[in-house]
This record gives sequence, C-alpha cells and structure tokens, in this order.
Amino acid sequence: MSAEFSRLRPAFTLFQRLKAGPGRSTSYRLTTAEHIENLARSGELLYRNARYGAEYAIDRGEVSALLAAGRIPVLHMGQVAGARAVEVFPTHWVKVLLWCPEETTRARCSRRGDKDVDARLKVWHETRQDLLNHAGEPWSLVIRTDQVTAAQAAQSIDKARAAGVAAQVRDIRGLVG
Repeated sequence: MSAEFSRLRPAFTLFQRLKAGPGRSTSYRLTTAEHIENLARSGELLYRNARYGAEYAIDRGEVSALLAAGRIPVLHMGQVAGARAVEVFPTHWVKVLLWCPEETTRARCSRRGDKDVDARLKVWHETRQDLLNHAGEPWSLVIRTDQVTAAQAAQSIDKARAAGVAAQVRDIRGLVG
C-alpha cells in the first residue's frame, strides 16, 4: 500500500516508527528502549506500544520534520488508542481503517514468507477485538483491502485527504465481526 501511495503522489511518505527490540528492521528507525523512554519523559512521543517482543514509538519530531519538508506522513497503526493519540498533533489526519479477513491475512503472511504467522494472526484477533470494543470510533474512510487493489485504496485515501473528509462514526461491526 505504501508503494502505491508514493506512485500516486510522491509527497506521501511512510512514517518510520522508532523500534527497539528484535524482529524486522526494514521501515523502522532502530533505537533503544532507553531512547524511547527518554522521549516519553520529555513529552516528545505521540504514541508508543509493544508488540512482537519489541517496543515501537511515534515521535513528534519526525512527524514535524516530514511536514516541514512538504511530505505527507503515512502512519500505520494497529490500535485504536494509537489512532486517537496521534490526532493531538496539529494537522489534518485522514483516519482510515484498512481491514481484511483472517484468511486473507494468513495468505498474505505466507506469500511474504513471514516466519511468525501465528503471532501475526494473534495480533489480527487482538486488533479485531480492539475495533469491536471501540465500534463507535470515528473513521474518515473504511476499506476492505481484500476487495480493492492497493492502487484503488490509495486513490480513495488520497481523494478523502484532498476533500478534507472528517472522521465520522461508521458501523464497522459487520466488517470485523
């Protein structure tokens, strides 16, 4: 999806979260848990979370730097709390819920060669429950990624961004239920 954003509009930039811990290193800014804690203490974090035995963080400084450079940061979030937390940053966010069924997630993980498919499916279930627990959460757009191409999803998101679509409560229970 991120590659489609960049093809569509070069200003779109995948936000590289800070990461401390094991696992994938691509698309992250690797750091230490101590650095993340120091940023948290100084009020520089918009959000932090732990998954897959690692700690992740979204820092104000990097979001500011991207915006100052004329970039459009694309943040991948896996928790409703994270999507809420970044909204305090003063910019117009387009809050998009991307979803696919468990079977699609399993197939995508297998095609990518993920070695931690069971852990990823556990997170899929945790995310599903999080969404159901926050079914009244407002979203600018809701997209089933198994029903549209990545290019179509990117175009829809870009149109919503250009139109300044505000987040609104949408019935997602049938989507994730």
